[in-house]
Parts: sequence; structure tokens; C-alpha cells
Amino acid sequence: MFAAERRQVILELVRSNGAVSLRELARIVQTSEVTVRRDLRQLAAEGLLARRHGGAVATNRTSYEPSCTEKAKVAGAQKEAIAALAAELVSPGDSVALGPGTTTQALARRLTRTGELTVVTNSLLVAQIIAQAPGVEVLMPGGTLRASIFATVGSAAEAGLAQLRVRHAFLSGNGLTAARGLSTPNPAVAGADRALAAAAEQVVVLADSTKIGSDAMVQTIPPERIHRLVTDEAADPAELDGLRAAGAEIGLAAISNS
Repeated sequence: MFAAERRQVILELVRSNGAVSLRELARIVQTSEVTVRRDLRQLAAEGLLARRHGGAVATNRTSYEPSCTEKAKVAGAQKEAIAALAAELVSPGDSVALGPGTTTQALARRLTRTGELTVVTNSLLVAQIIAQAPGVEVLMPGGTLRASIFATVGSAAEAGLAQLRVRHAFLSGNGLTAARGLSTPNPAVAGADRALAAAAEQVVVLADSTKIGSDAMVQTIPPERIHRLVTDEAADPAELDGLRAAGAEIGLAAISNS
């Protein structure tokens, strides 16, 4: 990997997660910590991130919205494990809603094996994954296409979702804390996610451990509205305790070492 390419990957990882350790960055880009430290020094000099002891943090984290490509590079094994555990909540004949995100895309791939389902989604990527599965009916609202996440948002999307009722809404986001709940950098995305949640009997948040304890600009779902959180075993225990106190059931997905 050339230096410019490596630094771009590092920058995307830090922006997507808010903070990443030096050791984790070296593992992902498959180089030495000495080289990554040099890359961080250069990126910090350009004002693209801030160095800290043992790693780096993003600048202007709360308003930054990572692209689908950036998200796909982070915590892949965790997302697959979370999707596998979340899929156990869905039975043939259910109606469910899936919001946009790489973790909900992983869930959609799992649900292609479930059988008869009605899936409501504003994500073009989720719809594309699940639309050809036998016995699955996909309902999509209209609205304005947000290109960064390939999902419809805006008043038309929210109005279309307001007419529907589903059993579970599976939502992801950019950050999750016990204090504020689920959050995202963009108000229009938050509005569509709230509409998905309002259509559901239960709200299930899918968030890998890199998102637990992080906060974005716009609150999507307050902690008391989250019925269940599915995350991985590396999630911050203090944040999990706070979410339990707010009423959320916690499912911890084990990451396979194979």
C-alpha cells in the first residue's frame, strides 16, 4: 500500500470511529506502528485529524458523515456477528423495518434466508440485497435521495413511513451513548430514522463497539425509546449499564476467531 493510499485509509477510519488506537491502525493497514505514527504526524500537520497518546482522534467529529465506502472498511467481523444475532429476532411472516447502514445491510443478507417477510426500508442498498429473496416483499418510501448513504430522506419519506406499522425497526447510526441514545450527523437522516422507529412496536439498535460512547450532532432515538441493543463484546460496559438502566435489553455478539 502506497503512503498516500495508507493515509487515506487511516483518515477514513479515524473519521468513521472518532478515535482509533495506534495499534489498531497498524493492524488494519498492515504496517508498523512507527510508520503509522509518521502518517498521523503528517495528517495532523495538515489539520485533518488530531494526535493523542496511543492513537488519533477526528476533528469536527459530530458533524462528519462518513460514506458507505468508509463505513464498510470498519469493524466488518463485528457487524456480521451483530447481524447474525439480530436475525434471530425475526421469524417468517414478520414485518420489519431496516434503516440504512452497513450493519443493516449485513442483516438484510441474513434475512434472505428467513422466508416470508415484509421489509420496509428507505435504503436502496438494503432493498437491493433483499428484494430478490423468495417470499420477501419490500416497501420503500419516496423522498429525496441522500447520495452519501443511498437512502431516501425528507418529508415525503417520513410521510410514507408514517402510514406503516411493523414489528421491529432495526436501526444503526453514527454514535450511541447512554446519555443521548442514537445519533447521526445529518438532520434529514435523523428524521427518516425517527419515522422508521415510530412505525415499529420495538426499536432494535445495531451498533458495533466502535460506535458505543461516540456522539454525533443530531439525536435520532433517545435511550428510553430503545428496546434492544445488539452490539459486540468489546462495547464499553459503563455505557451498556447506562442503556440497561434506561430500559434497553442488551445482546452481545461473540466475534469468531476463525
